[in-house]
Amino acid sequence: MADRKPGIAVIGGSGDLGSGLALRWARAGYPVIIGSRTAEKAVAAADGIRERIPGAEASGMENSAAAAAGEIVVMTVPFSNHRPTLEAVRDAVQGKIFVDVTVPLVPPKVSRVQMPPEGSAGKLAQEILGPEVQVVSAFQNVAADHLADFEHDPDCDVLVAGNAVAAREQVVELVEACGMKGWHVGPIDNAAVAEALTSVLIFMNKRYKSTGAGIRITNIPEAD
Repeated sequence: MADRKPGIAVIGGSGDLGSGLALRWARAGYPVIIGSRTAEKAVAAADGIRERIPGAEASGMENSAAAAAGEIVVMTVPFSNHRPTLEAVRDAVQGKIFVDVTVPLVPPKVSRVQMPPEGSAGKLAQEILGPEVQVVSAFQNVAADHLADFEHDPDCDVLVAGNAVAAREQVVELVEACGMKGWHVGPIDNAAVAEALTSVLIFMNKRYKSTGAGIRITNIPEAD
């Protein structure tokens, strides 16, 4: 069918950010596959989506199986699990769009920008997964609590970086399905900007006693 939506596998989908994104996509009519390190946690998270959204197409699997089943794969894991998770799903994601949401936060100083030697988590993902995978970096500056609350407007733009224009465009569509505005910001090298901004926003949340500081792009005609 022409209006068929691709299935989205969310690796780390039992966590706050992954489950929030999966909820938004399920509500928009996308089939979602929750991935977790254990199938039991993934199934429980998928059950929670169906409870909140009757009729939603949601299933749960272990991470590698979820990555193999999804047409688009989205990874939302802590930076400490970034490399091992990439290595675990590498074979399963060849030829696919792979959306990396990871931010290189290094506890306990998460409000300080600390980028990896490769330049960004997104660029590291592209290096590990190889040229046959279209890595796109996005969603780093979105508050997880706002995604899970359907009564709350996320009130945040999303910077979308990746080497393949067509892949970025598909991710911009996923951003819009979540109720936000997505912007092309160039190749995967530029993912460093959005990733670094997360630490800045964490600092601002603490300084101004906010729970979900975000960003807006202004003065671009397309926005009107």
